[in-house]
Amino acid sequence: MNRFPFRLGTTSYIVPDEIIPNIRYLAGKVRDVELVLFESDEFSNLPSPADIALMADLAGDHGLTYSVHLPLDVYLGHPDRSERQRSVGKCLRIIELVRPLPKSAYVMHFEAGPGVDVNGFTPGERARFTESLGDSASMLLEGSGEPAPMFCAENLNYPFGLVSAVVEEAGFSVTLDVGHLVFYGFPVEEYLERYLPRTRVLHMHGTTGGRDHNSLAFMPPEVLDLVVRALVADGRHDRVFTLEIFSEPDLDSSVAALQRYLA
Repeated sequence: MNRFPFRLGTTSYIVPDEIIPNIRYLAGKVRDVELVLFESDEFSNLPSPADIALMADLAGDHGLTYSVHLPLDVYLGHPDRSERQRSVGKCLRIIELVRPLPKSAYVMHFEAGPGVDVNGFTPGERARFTESLGDSASMLLEGSGEPAPMFCAENLNYPFGLVSAVVEEAGFSVTLDVGHLVFYGFPVEEYLERYLPRTRVLHMHGTTGGRDHNSLAFMPPEVLDLVVRALVADGRHDRVFTLEIFSEPDLDSSVAALQRYLA
């Protein structure tokens, strides 16, 4: 696992169990575990303080870090500041919870509201969206005390250039989701050229049956080659290369697809 030109990672949902059994299963197989945390009135998977202490011990024993995916139901680009404050507050609670853990990144989505398609925004709505994101970024940095580069904005279904100025002005990093680029039809080579220098985490997954987040075996080989060549040429081996998939078979076949890149 140490012979790839990146730090191999995957999600905390590979075996059908809770977070701790997944970390135990993944220890020795990957170098980073993406924690997908959520909390609602119906269900929560937030670790207890005792779980966090155990996760820190497991990380120390096995050389692991954690990339923390901040909640999906936060809307940092919402036009209503009270909603932005609620969203930032939810992020800050997660950040405080995982503070004892060794972390590689905080991954976040830049969204305007539930079910809102940024692609349909008018120029005025786009301006309000980016202004709102800037406000949330300031609140997040002030409230968390974390270094700005630890926060990684992930590309979604709209052109990332729409929010790249916010990312740069805040000093944030990027989560380059290559699976999303392929799924939504964005030019992978252009995105690598433009955003790889700022990228801290990559999300890698394939598309089949009209759905993404499948095994890397379903990513076009030429795309996977392009990504790995770019990482090798860049010379940094500290980036997290997260297999953003959710089953043992997908993990096994994804790792098999990477075997030809072993140094």
